[in-house]
Amino acid sequence: MATKEDILEQIVEEYLIHRGYFVQHNLKFLPRRDHPDFVSNKDSNHSDIDVVGYHPTLDGPDKVMVVSCKSWQSGFHPASEITAIEQDKTLRGRKAWQAFRELTSPKWSEAFMQTILDATGTGTFTYVTAVAKVRGDRAAWESYQPFIDALDGNPIRILTFRDMALEIQANLTTTLAATEVGRMLQMFQAAGLSIADD
Repeated sequence: MATKEDILEQIVEEYLIHRGYFVQHNLKFLPRRDHPDFVSNKDSNHSDIDVVGYHPTLDGPDKVMVVSCKSWQSGFHPASEITAIEQDKTLRGRKAWQAFRELTSPKWSEAFMQTILDATGTGTFTYVTAVAKVRGDRAAWESYQPFIDALDGNPIRILTFRDMALEIQANLTTTLAATEVGRMLQMFQAAGLSIADD
């Protein structure tokens, strides 16, 4: 279960459950120690896959949703993030690529892919970057070939808090929602409040 602080993670969980997925949080992954590029003092701290959704009846890349949550309040600017990664810039106190190890470092990509395979039984999935809001063109991120190559051709999507909240709200019933965020949206609905879709 997501902690109370992980609001974006909670709404991802509610969104996936609404769509029929089983959800797991915080799967740890780490490059294998016998990888030729393994560096003990740099590669010994696990990274986490925030949310994995598994749908029992879907096939193809929609069966498994692998979600990385980036709840940056200033929003997510795909083109700027890619430029920062390409130019090895420092953002938010660390190298930009480190926020996306699984997309930018082959040893981390391999560990990520193996963790998904071990958890779900398949190497086919959709990689989702969940964000508070997106600034600019999503396609710059979703179609960036080095990321697609790092994930063995699996598709990449950006999902915003708004995308998820609107879909959840449209499908809410009076049955108690699965998460605190879902229950909060139910309370908004019960009070006659809704998220505007403008």
